[in-house]
Amino acid sequence: MDLRIFTEPQQGASYDTLLTVAKATEDLGFDAFFRSDHYVAMGSADGLPGPTDAWITLAGLARETERIRLGTLMTAGTFRLPGVLAIQVAQVDQMSGGRVELGLGAGWFEDEHKAYGIPFPKERFARLEEQLAIITGLWGTDIDKTFSYDGVHYQLADSPALPKPVAGKVPVLIGGHGARRTPRLAAQYADEFNIPFASIEDSERQFGRVRETAEAAGRGADGLVYSNALVVCVGRDDAEVARRAAAIGREVEELKANGLAGSPDEVVDKIGRYGEIGASRIYLQILDLDDLEHLELISAQVQSQLS
Repeated sequence: MDLRIFTEPQQGASYDTLLTVAKATEDLGFDAFFRSDHYVAMGSADGLPGPTDAWITLAGLARETERIRLGTLMTAGTFRLPGVLAIQVAQVDQMSGGRVELGLGAGWFEDEHKAYGIPFPKERFARLEEQLAIITGLWGTDIDKTFSYDGVHYQLADSPALPKPVAGKVPVLIGGHGARRTPRLAAQYADEFNIPFASIEDSERQFGRVRETAEAAGRGADGLVYSNALVVCVGRDDAEVARRAAAIGREVEELKANGLAGSPDEVVDKIGRYGEIGASRIYLQILDLDDLEHLELISAQVQSQLS
């Protein structure tokens, strides 16, 4: 079971904070550092000192880290034109020596679009499908060829389709709870299917849909990695769990029901149950980025048991 650290910087984090967490992620043996792609804080968080851009952040981290993989859960398709995004991701991949992954979604948080003047079209899923076709098409075009695309929402004419990622393409993550269109897109374009903040039962149901769709498409269900993203709150004892839950404004019982919370053994047991239904990777949502002792505990007493 791969454990990856997943951060939500829009809730309040500077680049220096993210760099500190990314370096701890690497030093403590975790597989990857991922971040959300949002521009406005959610809930009661003040968001100070203000938003950081996901791909500018990852470009910086690409030069400051050596081993961990870097990526987004999820880049909003509304934020960037697909041709521009293909260039940005390929460049950051080159900067990292081939350690980048692209999680791409349709975009959903209308308030942040209003706050920063970003268009929020109604047909976001249809646009996402075209974006996936364009981005993977650009990367997959031979260096001596050009790429063209004539879609409803995007048109490209004789693109040089450069630059290329280090390995020719970047792993693509698609996720969500949709019962029909999401599995179809995952089966067609994704290297990994991720379901965020879902129960074991709901995850099993959605993994099953994706597996069935991949089989029907002739790809094979085992051609994808299946993963979950879950909030994590681990403590050596009940008091430490309660303290960490309070620090992120959550209740212990709610975290145990909807995430990974409790003692290291409790968390290992629940991760194991996700593994039983097909997950081979867990993104641990870390909401208190100043609590590096939390990462140390997870590394020493959770990750060590799973590896």
